[in-house]
Amino acid sequence: MDKIAATVVCALACATLVYAEYRHARPLRAVTKTLASLAFIAVGYFAATRGTDYERHILLGLVLGAVGDVALLGKSSRAFLGGLTAFLLGHLAYFVAFIHLVGPGETLGLAGIYAALPIAIGVGVLVWLWPRLGSMRVPVIAYVATIIAMVVAAIAAARSDALPARNRELLVAGAALFFASDLAVARDKFVGAAFVNRAWGLPCYYAGQLLIAWSLS
Repeated sequence: MDKIAATVVCALACATLVYAEYRHARPLRAVTKTLASLAFIAVGYFAATRGTDYERHILLGLVLGAVGDVALLGKSSRAFLGGLTAFLLGHLAYFVAFIHLVGPGETLGLAGIYAALPIAIGVGVLVWLWPRLGSMRVPVIAYVATIIAMVVAAIAAARSDALPARNRELLVAGAALFFASDLAVARDKFVGAAFVNRAWGLPCYYAGQLLIAWSLS
């Protein structure tokens, strides 16, 4: 299997996963979600050829994303918290990867005015969800802060010359789609569970992870 084959597997598994969500087919949901997640790890594995710290942290982020996906197959609060923790650590791994490219002191300067958008969206989502969070307020605050930092660092990396132009475009698009998918998860968990949240959130998530993996090429 190579990057293209793994990408096709991921896309087909994601499409089937959306169908499984629509049909409430739990066994099919578990199989297709796991397969799609393993496939984006495979893309990253085949794309990472230089063995740098940057690549290793991106691969770690992909693996932690897959762990979070499996955790979210459960419906309990404990399963959700486990998934939230895995994704938070995954975002941290991506953040560290991007810092390898731009340096911690350069992130905000390179991101510039573009940093305002993820910050505004993250704060807006927290304000919107605040009355509904209850005991989850601290974990959600930590998560939102982490994903904002990750997206800002991705923007900084995309505006630097540390990667080829095509890779930078894939990277920032992937980070943005990952951010968007988290909004669908938050809406489904804290506002109202509905198929529509997964119908657009899952494709955004898997596309985001694939683009981040492909950015290693």
